[in-house]
Amino acid sequence: MPEGPSIILMKENLLQFVGQKVTEASGNAKFDKEPFVGQSLLEIRTFGKQTYLVFEKAAIRIHLLMFGSYSIDEQTKPDKSLRLALLFSTGGMYFYTCSVKSVEMEHLYSIDWEADVLSDRWNPAKTKKKLKSNPGMMVCDALMDQNIFSGVGNIIKNEVLFRIGVQPESLLGSLPDKKLKELIAEARNYSFDFLEWKREFTLKKHWLVHTKTVCPICGLKLIRKQTGLGKRRSFYCEKDQKLYD
Repeated sequence: MPEGPSIILMKENLLQFVGQKVTEASGNAKFDKEPFVGQSLLEIRTFGKQTYLVFEKAAIRIHLLMFGSYSIDEQTKPDKSLRLALLFSTGGMYFYTCSVKSVEMEHLYSIDWEADVLSDRWNPAKTKKKLKSNPGMMVCDALMDQNIFSGVGNIIKNEVLFRIGVQPESLLGSLPDKKLKELIAEARNYSFDFLEWKREFTLKKHWLVHTKTVCPICGLKLIRKQTGLGKRRSFYCEKDQKLYD
């Protein structure tokens, strides 16, 4: 599943169409696309793993899910996987194998934009309150909770927990205040590192534990385990990451 930084890069690639009118809309997404024809694309907003194409009267929400993708100006996938195509005078954008929905403008006002780790509106104090209110939650679940850390995915989760020396099954209520602050800070820091490395096409070279087998600090074999309510893959070192339970 693409994480927040990858969605930022997608937004940057789509910005060329902002200010242009839709000339044609198609695809098998189950909403009426005709009203968007003739409307101008006013802006593109991202919230974690979601992208909002904002038009004059409504918006289209794109979520790439696990295997979604997009292309610009040419279709590279079979038509049966095409969820949405929007054509403009200078080209088009195509979205495949993803969730595409039309949402009312009011929906945009209901989003907690301060939860997005890559946003200028990111609010660490608010995030800390959310974490404090869930003392029984595992830290791996907290990092993956899009209402707390919007944009964080499994790669970021594993790398952040290694950076701060905390095992994924640690409980939020057991974390010292210092570790809680580190968790919040590194979730944002690593997300921006991820974005920079993604631009450089060097992301995987910087992974320390994600999909790895040996701890880069002590050399011991890493634990690979499905953790948390979501049973997502975690990679961690029992020696260099502490369990707070």
